[in-house]
Amino acid sequence: MAAPETATGTTLRYAFGNVLSFFILLQIGVLAFSIRLFSVIKYESVIHEFDPYFNYRVTQFLTKNGIYDFWNWFDDRTWYPLGRVIGGTVYPGLTLTAGTIWWLLNSLNIPLSVETVCVFTAPIFSAFASWATYLLTKEVMGAGAGLTAAALLAMVPSYISRSVAGSYDNEAVAIFALIFTFYLYIKTLNTGSLFYATLNAIAYFYMVCSWGGYTFIINLIPMHVLLCIVTGRYSSRLYIAYAPLVVLGTLLAALVPVVGFNAVMTSEHFASFLVFIIIHVVALAYYIKGILSPKMFKVAVTLVVSVGLVVCCAVIAVLIALVASSPTKGWSGRSLSLLDPTYASKYIPIIASVSEHQPPTWPSYFMDINVLAFLVPAGIIACFLPLSDASSFAVLYIVTSVYFSGVMVRLMLVFAPAACIMSGIALSKAFDVLTRSIKFQLPTRFGNSQVDAGDNSAGSVVAQNDAARIEKSEDKLRERPSKKNKKKEKEKENVEMASLKPKKEKRLLVLPLVASAIAIFLLVILGAFYVVHCVWAAAEAYSAPSIVLTSHSPGGGLHVFDDFREAYAWLSHNTGVDDKVASWWDYGYQTTAMANRTVIVDNNTWNNTHIATVGTAMSSPEKAAWEIFNSLDVKYVLVVFGGLVGYPSDDINKFLWMVRIGGGVFPHIKEPDYLRDGQYRIDSEATPTMLNCLMYKLSYFRFVETDGRGFDKVRQTEIGKKYFKLTHFEEVFTTHHWMVRIYKLKSPKNRIRGKTKKLKSPSRLLNKSYLCHSRKQAQQVVQEEVVQERITPGTRKHQDRLIFKECK
Repeated sequence: MAAPETATGTTLRYAFGNVLSFFILLQIGVLAFSIRLFSVIKYESVIHEFDPYFNYRVTQFLTKNGIYDFWNWFDDRTWYPLGRVIGGTVYPGLTLTAGTIWWLLNSLNIPLSVETVCVFTAPIFSAFASWATYLLTKEVMGAGAGLTAAALLAMVPSYISRSVAGSYDNEAVAIFALIFTFYLYIKTLNTGSLFYATLNAIAYFYMVCSWGGYTFIINLIPMHVLLCIVTGRYSSRLYIAYAPLVVLGTLLAALVPVVGFNAVMTSEHFASFLVFIIIHVVALAYYIKGILSPKMFKVAVTLVVSVGLVVCCAVIAVLIALVASSPTKGWSGRSLSLLDPTYASKYIPIIASVSEHQPPTWPSYFMDINVLAFLVPAGIIACFLPLSDASSFAVLYIVTSVYFSGVMVRLMLVFAPAACIMSGIALSKAFDVLTRSIKFQLPTRFGNSQVDAGDNSAGSVVAQNDAARIEKSEDKLRERPSKKNKKKEKEKENVEMASLKPKKEKRLLVLPLVASAIAIFLLVILGAFYVVHCVWAAAEAYSAPSIVLTSHSPGGGLHVFDDFREAYAWLSHNTGVDDKVASWWDYGYQTTAMANRTVIVDNNTWNNTHIATVGTAMSSPEKAAWEIFNSLDVKYVLVVFGGLVGYPSDDINKFLWMVRIGGGVFPHIKEPDYLRDGQYRIDSEATPTMLNCLMYKLSYFRFVETDGRGFDKVRQTEIGKKYFKLTHFEEVFTTHHWMVRIYKLKSPKNRIRGKTKKLKSPSRLLNKSYLCHSRKQAQQVVQEEVVQERITPGTRKHQDRLIFKECK
């Protein structure tokens, strides 16, 4: 009767544990959702940042016009006059997900607006990401570690920064897709189920639809497969986990328009194909080894290796030829920036100019993952005790994500789940040891002899069973002296002895009672500190939308700066529907979505030449800038200025990037011309080129009227050029706090007959007065103007004749 009672107790305990785990996971999901609502509670339900406004606008179009019009949508309000094919240039996962949620809710007669669905999409998927982390960590190290990792991820500031309510960006759903894809891969690796392998390919397809970071998956998994092969861990389960993912996943990825044939043509995907070939070679070798004798197997290996080397060399030569034909060796600019952190600053300043593409500082690690930085090493050590296929994948994940997060601060988002998994494993293992130590020693402190006797009796039973097993193995060895039986029995004995070692080690992992209690107390304090920091980060650091700014006065008063929406509302109500607005690319998405006006460039940054043209205009003198903007049919220019209120992310602080990007395409724009002895200055020591450029004039026009001396609170200095007039632009609107300033291009002067007809003459058009006594002097004048790019070389003869005629 004892055995059935024990089995029944074990079943009840297992069922109770599952129910308890379910309710804990439910609470973790509620926590993950609710901690991200500070932005709505403190401010209002609005879209945050810059990119989310484009995603919101696309989702609006999808819900109004349907999926087919979405795939074929040509947007003529962006990148004027080029336009943009939206369906073929966006990752549609986020848009389709939010659109599907909106459609389901409205089908159930829950009439939520598209904006409301977009605002709360990220908090909902943060709960899903926490549950996916539980599943992944459970496959690696058990349910206890999974629950701990899920709770940590629900609150980690790095993930909160990109998933607060209103942060409607691709990462809102992509992090869930990333973790869930890894979980299905590990699940397939542990079970060898083709069903999970198919689900893994589908999850990878959703990740490809959601974010360009899918290349991290398609490179990390092949690295793990290659690691398993090299360390002798190849199995049929590994083959089932990897081969369907590459074949089916690649075919599905090619269906996404923005990816297309890049899934098989770019260098980011070549590692997966190379490992795909290697795993088939290894599988063939294991199959041949099973059907051939050892001698024949050696001959076959020699033949296969020789032929395989020839084939591999040919394939590698073809790949090298294809890669070498590309200027970037088949890699995208962002991928090269990850492999070589200095690449973007040297060759692609548009990538280096983005703040989230900069390397993080050490304090940012403490800010974004807090105490997890100290728990990660302990989790890595725990993964080696013992090392399995799943735990080796977790170690590889944390190592690669640490490197990429050190290159680009944006990829702290990829590092955060790995840090939570490792920290969850470390805390789970620590609590196992500490609670077991207290459990074994606490009864003796209270003199509970019965429990002590029970423990001793249990220990003696285990010892007797171990001794009996050893005796049985010795008897079998004596009865079977053959070589084959000896080998088999030795293997069995080794397995049995190996099974006995963990029991002996567990008995040794008992710490003193006082030390265990103090350690548990310190871990609880550490967890409390982590919770307080995460709540503060969610409430204060990451909840403020960039479009609505706040500050606190020394007396505790709250000041709200709503200048951005004020400026976009003015554009929407006071400009023509077809008017074009020029600004730096940071504000393109917001201008299109909130003001509904056509922009020249936006945050997509797909055309570097177009952005460089705007940068050149901002870096040029007023007249030259007017000519550039007029050629683009621009009617209004928008600049962001923070010198009055101390807003540091204004256009003056971004101006050097405009110069660098413009100079990369138009060589006459040179960065040293805007620096004084290598320093960027806007005071009286600034260079004439800086003081006369359009950006300086549009930012500081009438600024001296605010305080009488023109003191810039961001740069902490008085401006150099205080009194000047605009000749080709006119101010039409400045927001309440001077944060956004809008200027209108003046119309060109009418050409009238009579005395002023000479304004059309070449010497006047060249903006200089000349006294030419010969045709040779006229030719020299024209040559100088050609060098200065004021006239085209093709009109030299006509120009020098007219100049000479006029001078006479």
